[in-house]
Amino acid sequence: MSASAHSDDLKAKVRALPDGPGVYLMKDRLGRIIYVGKAKNLKKRVASYFQPSRARALRHQPKIRTLIEMITDLEILEVKSEPEALLLEGKLIKQWRPKYNTDFTDDKRFLLVRLDLEAPLPRFVLTRFRKDTRSRYFGPFVHSGLLRKTLTSMRQRFGIMLADATPKKITPDTWELYSDARAELTPWPNVVTAAEYRTRVEAAAEFLDGKSREWLTTLRTEMSARAAKQEYERAAELRDVVLALEQTLARTRKFTRDLTQLRSDDTGLQQLQTALGLSAPPTHIECFDISHISGTFVVASLVHFTNGRPDRDQYRRFAIKSFIGNDDFKAMEEVVARRFRRLIKEQKAFPDLIVIDGGRGQIGAALKAFVGLACPPPPLIGLAKKMETIIFPDARPPLNLPLNHAGLNILQRLRDEAHRFANTYNADLRSRKIKESILDDFPGLGPVRRRALLAHFTSLAKLRAATPAEISAVPGFGGKIAAELSQFLQPS
Repeated sequence: MSASAHSDDLKAKVRALPDGPGVYLMKDRLGRIIYVGKAKNLKKRVASYFQPSRARALRHQPKIRTLIEMITDLEILEVKSEPEALLLEGKLIKQWRPKYNTDFTDDKRFLLVRLDLEAPLPRFVLTRFRKDTRSRYFGPFVHSGLLRKTLTSMRQRFGIMLADATPKKITPDTWELYSDARAELTPWPNVVTAAEYRTRVEAAAEFLDGKSREWLTTLRTEMSARAAKQEYERAAELRDVVLALEQTLARTRKFTRDLTQLRSDDTGLQQLQTALGLSAPPTHIECFDISHISGTFVVASLVHFTNGRPDRDQYRRFAIKSFIGNDDFKAMEEVVARRFRRLIKEQKAFPDLIVIDGGRGQIGAALKAFVGLACPPPPLIGLAKKMETIIFPDARPPLNLPLNHAGLNILQRLRDEAHRFANTYNADLRSRKIKESILDDFPGLGPVRRRALLAHFTSLAKLRAATPAEISAVPGFGGKIAAELSQFLQPS
C-alpha cells in the first residue's frame, strides 16, 4: 500500500488534527497500537507520514515504510508542552510496547530521585533506573540541570544529604554528616541522631513531592527585596533558584485520561464487541435519553463517546416538536429520526453502536424512526436501568453482564452522561419558563402577544433591558402599552 492509498477517513482525521503539542498513537486494522510518537505540532508531524515525497524517501527504509503501510487509524493526546509530551510518550511506550518503537525501553532519558528508606540516614540520590521496591522514587524529571540545582538548594534548606555525602558514626546514637567545609555551610547541626535526621528527610520529601508553595513565596519575596536594594547579583541567584524549583517541581498535569483508564477503555470496547456480537470494537457510540416532568418540558439528549470517552463536541439536545404531552416512545422516535435524517443529509458516518436508555418500547420507537427514513439502523441496544439489562432489537434474549465488566462500565457511563445532559437541559427550560411567567401577571397580555415578545427579544433579560420605543416595534404594541410594560418589568 502506498501513502496515497490510505482511507479518506484517516486523511480527514489527519487534516482535523490540532497544531499544538501532544502524543499520537498509530493503529493497525485490528485496532492495535503499533507506534507511539510525540510532536511539537501534531498536525504537521502526523501529516508528514502520508506525504508522497516522504514515501519516495523511504524506499531504502523498509521498516518505516512497512509501518506507514500498516496504519489504518490514529488517536492523539494533547498536552500543554513539549516536555509533557516527552514524558507521556515514554509512559505509553512502556505501557503498550508497540512493535515499531525502539526507544524508551527504560528510564534512560529521565532522571529520578531515589530515597533508600532502609538506610539509617537516607540520602537523595540521582538515578535513571528504579532498582528496587524498598526505596521511594520521585520523578521522572525532564530538566536534569534544574533538578540538580533544586537538590543543592534543598541541602541548604532542609539539612539533608545528597549522593556525595559520607556520614560517619560518632556514638551509637549520633552521626556526623560532613567532615569537610560543607559542615559550616548549612544552618543545620552537623551532628544528629537518626531520628532527628529522619525529620529533615520527611520535610524534604514532602517538599520534593510538590508541596513547596510556601518556600517559593518566601524566595520570591526575598528576590524582590534584594532587587529593590540593588543587590542584583543575589537577586539573580534567587531568580535562578525560583526558576529551577518552579520548572522541576511542577507536577505533570493530570491528563483527561490516565494510562489505566486508557487501557480499561480499550479492553472494554473489545469486550463489548464480543458480548454484543459486533464486527469490530464500537469506537463511536451514541446514547439517547428522554427527560420530562409529568409530561411537561419534554426534552431529549444525545451524547457521543469516542474510544470509550465523552466527545462533547458531538453532544446534541432536542426540544420535542411533534406533540405536547407525555409519550416517551413518540419522543424517542422523533429525536432518533431527526438525528439520523441530519447525518444522512450531511453524508456523515453513522455511529458504530446506538444505546437507548430504556427497554423494548424505546427500542421499538427507535427502529420505527429508521423505518420512516427507509434506512437500515446501525447496531442498536437498550439498557434498562433496574438490572442493567441489555435489550436487543432481534430475537436474542436479554443479556446481563457482570457489574465489573469493562464493556458494561462504558455503557453505564454513557447512559449516566446522557441522563445528566437531558436533565440539565430540562432544568434550563424550567428555569427560563419560571422567569418568563412574570408576563402572565401583566394585565391584557395574551398568549399571542407574549409569544411575539419572546420571539423578538429571545429572553426575558433582553426584554427587561429594552426601551419603550424598542418594545413598541413589536407588532401589537403601541406606545402606551409599551411604556407600561417597560415600567412593569423594572425591579421594584
